[in-house]
Amino acid sequence: MAIPEGAARVVVTLPMPPSVNAQYSTVGKRRVLSASARKFKRGVVTIIEGMRRSGALDAQVERVFTESLIGVYLTFYFETPKRRDLDGGLKIALDALAEAMGFDDRSVVDIHLTKQIDPLHPRLEVELESIHDWTFDRTFIVLDQDDAGADDGEV
Repeated sequence: MAIPEGAARVVVTLPMPPSVNAQYSTVGKRRVLSASARKFKRGVVTIIEGMRRSGALDAQVERVFTESLIGVYLTFYFETPKRRDLDGGLKIALDALAEAMGFDDRSVVDIHLTKQIDPLHPRLEVELESIHDWTFDRTFIVLDQDDAGADDGEV
């Protein structure tokens, strides 16, 4: 599949994120990331840094993701078909990738989740793709950050 000029695509295989029930711990009265969630996020950083060193991820591609809307395609390969929900690892995976690659996860406008089974090699395969031709519903007016505080009567 050809990528349009100025577009970017990254494919990365990550370890299986912890289940949503294992992502947070209570410390006193606060909810904090659990040890397994912190370990997962550190692992994602290590994988992304390795991709940079090997040339599989270059600075120009990362820059495109900081300036574009993003589509994310996640395929979870679980050990069994019914043990975990499909969406339980979505947020931590997106957060970890956004932090490691420096993009804003609020720029994600399209998400596809797929559940597969691989009992011997559980993992998460992720494809990130920049989207340059996305349109929002025309019945709404989208205000830029600069316009959010404007009070000049114009919309």
